[in-house]
Amino acid sequence: MLLIDQHPDNKSIMVAVLGAPNVGKSSLINYLLGSDLSVVTAKAQTTRNKIHCVFTVDHTEIILVDTPGLHKTNQELNKRLNEQAREGVNGADLNLLLVDLTRPVLEQCQSFKDNMETDEFLKTWVIFTKCDRVENYQDLPLTLVLDKMMEILPAIEKGIVVSAKEGINMHKLTGVLVDTAIPGPHHYDDGSVSNKNTRFFATEYIREQAFELLNDELPYELAVVIDEYKDMKPRKGEENPKITSHISASILVNRPSQRAIVVGSKGTMIKEIGMRARKKIEAMVGGQIHLNLHVKVSEKWFKNNYILEELGLPRATNSNRVWRSK
Repeated sequence: MLLIDQHPDNKSIMVAVLGAPNVGKSSLINYLLGSDLSVVTAKAQTTRNKIHCVFTVDHTEIILVDTPGLHKTNQELNKRLNEQAREGVNGADLNLLLVDLTRPVLEQCQSFKDNMETDEFLKTWVIFTKCDRVENYQDLPLTLVLDKMMEILPAIEKGIVVSAKEGINMHKLTGVLVDTAIPGPHHYDDGSVSNKNTRFFATEYIREQAFELLNDELPYELAVVIDEYKDMKPRKGEENPKITSHISASILVNRPSQRAIVVGSKGTMIKEIGMRARKKIEAMVGGQIHLNLHVKVSEKWFKNNYILEELGLPRATNSNRVWRSK
């Protein structure tokens, strides 16, 4: 039954966006949204939490569930990332399985099925990504490939070739999502674009810039927590305060040597991370912020249940025994 204050033609669809690390999930979502809501870097496993990303086409609300890349792992942090991906299908009306055309396609499909650890799937569409990197992609025998993928995953119904970078077939994807949506009320009728708050995205944008600027494996032993997020109230007689929010955040690293790298010579690295992150946060909140970053050594934070919970990563079904203290 439609809510009385919503349009009678309203429709909605929740879509789980799934796939291996670095297949282009966040890039596809950001293109459809028309904004950089999900963090994107050249490094795999940038996304760590499942996030609802919402946009509306006419009277159709499309909720895209961005998920971490599914992969085989024995590490506690990554087990929790996999659990976030598996939970992304809960409540979804449709799965989009993203498959990178520059990598073996059938292997990706089989790996996805194995890592999901279930044979029960909703209807699934295969989204073949990064076609702009494949010469003459139109000539690929994708119909035959799709038939073989259906043998691995019978829930697959169709395939669409896209490129988020070049915009190839992205409007086609939007159109079929609208056509598939179910009549009913919008879940985010207040204009929200996500189920996450600005505090969450502030940590994401800080971590995104750290991933971009730091080399090798360091980003994977790095996390960001907000110590304080304070919205500033206008002073008496002041209509629009110059600084709208004060944010203090800690970048967690595993070892003292990593702290020195993140800080950089004379603080140059952390200053650059902060400057880039501040620009993205200001674009999100629509005002100026004061961002204070510092680096904290928290040995084996990725095995500390208190910190992992604070990062929005609860225990997975196959979690190891981990520390509980901060």
